[in-house]
Amino acid sequence: MSVKTNIITLFESQKELCVKEITDKLNVSKQMVHLVMKQLVEGGIVEKFGRTPKTIYRFVSLKKVEEAEIPLISANEQTFLHKHFLVVSETGKLLESIEGFDYWCKKRNLPTIKTLKEFVQTKEKYASYYDKQGNINGLDKLKNTKGYEKIWLDDLYYLDFYAIERFGKTRLGTILHYAKQGQNKFLMKLMMDEIRERIVSFVNLQKADAIGFVPPTIRREVQIMKFIQNNLQLPFPIIEIKKLSGIIPVPQKSLQKLDERIINAENTFAITEKRTFKHVVLIDDAVGSGSTLNQIAGKIKNKQVAQKVTGLAIVGSFKGFDVVTDV
Repeated sequence: MSVKTNIITLFESQKELCVKEITDKLNVSKQMVHLVMKQLVEGGIVEKFGRTPKTIYRFVSLKKVEEAEIPLISANEQTFLHKHFLVVSETGKLLESIEGFDYWCKKRNLPTIKTLKEFVQTKEKYASYYDKQGNINGLDKLKNTKGYEKIWLDDLYYLDFYAIERFGKTRLGTILHYAKQGQNKFLMKLMMDEIRERIVSFVNLQKADAIGFVPPTIRREVQIMKFIQNNLQLPFPIIEIKKLSGIIPVPQKSLQKLDERIINAENTFAITEKRTFKHVVLIDDAVGSGSTLNQIAGKIKNKQVAQKVTGLAIVGSFKGFDVVTDV
């Protein structure tokens, strides 16, 4: 029998194997095993989990391989899905385009082709919210939110919504969520590839002369806002914003009432910048209530650090602010 057949037979009995186990049991070279495993993964016979050197391969039954047949769609639909859809499976696999959409539909017992047409129609409903640069103006939503004594922000924009009706998190919302919660540098890099040019273009169009980055509340080994700052490499001064906290840090997402979020933002951020500027663009990862950006903008203006402050978030909420409670 061929090495490939022997490996498949081994998987049929043991279901889950690493490369070392296969080489030891079949007495074949590691190079040969890697070559065959690549073929089996591409053929959908096994699935790959983890990263080197902790990679595990799991057997997929022939029945599952048959069930996993992906529907055929047009080139335009492929392009549309690649731009707008991404899902992370429960085992941490990143699925894009029709593969990801088909997976999402099957998990919900939905017909893929019919649901795809409904997804396109739903996205079209949101098209009017995007400006010519592809950004969303969230200032009106902030102004119409009851509870603010004063709106300090001169403008507020998102690169995309965090989630939309029925279909949940957007592509960018999904990437941000898993990148931040999992402190995943791979996803952070993927996110930066999608947003870097858009942020640079936005800052230039705003004619800003300084940038501010909202500091994190919770200590993490990999801070997504620091990652964004380091990877943008914007040629502008960065204003100093300090995050203060008591014995127990309280993140905005844990607060369900607007007044609590405003109090939290007002009392846990401090502007220590001594320089003065005309226009600061203040960048955050996600906007729910807008309280963090708005209160920091107020502190910037009260200290006369800048005459104008524009907020920019990677993602923002569509209705209310409780949708952005898990980022």
